[in-house]
Amino acid sequence: MHVVYHCVGGAHSSVVAAAIHLKRLPTDKIPTVEDLLNISYFDAMTIKDRGKIIYRGTDEFGNRIYTMSRQFVPHLVIPVIEDTWRVLSGSCENLMLVSTLSTVNFTMRLGGFTSRRMNWVSFGRPIVAKGTLKTYPNLVRIVEVTKENLRHRNTM
Repeated sequence: MHVVYHCVGGAHSSVVAAAIHLKRLPTDKIPTVEDLLNISYFDAMTIKDRGKIIYRGTDEFGNRIYTMSRQFVPHLVIPVIEDTWRVLSGSCENLMLVSTLSTVNFTMRLGGFTSRRMNWVSFGRPIVAKGTLKTYPNLVRIVEVTKENLRHRNTM
């Protein structure tokens, strides 16, 4: 199975969800800001990375985990990915697209905008990290639901 966690910028909520999924971050406690910053791809997306599906690793069950920045056009990007997948493989049975946008809070938006869009990294990165920690339990829930859906699909 291929799992793509996606959000607007692809730099924060989706990469944290991927790290949780890959057991690089815990599910039983909230990590520290330092733990987030130790994820090599946290707050690291650039303009050239927009729209790319970036492989982040393989989970303990052999599922390949990716992240993607889909900007503000999910209504275009998601159908294109699904249709392309169908054309290449015949179906979307082995593809799961998971939005993490519902977890993004104002603090993350402010920090992400200043860090990624304005390139004020030293100002914005700590802000987005703190916002991410506030919503961390929500990201854990998304990953847990995703893993449950994967288990269900694999038993069919």
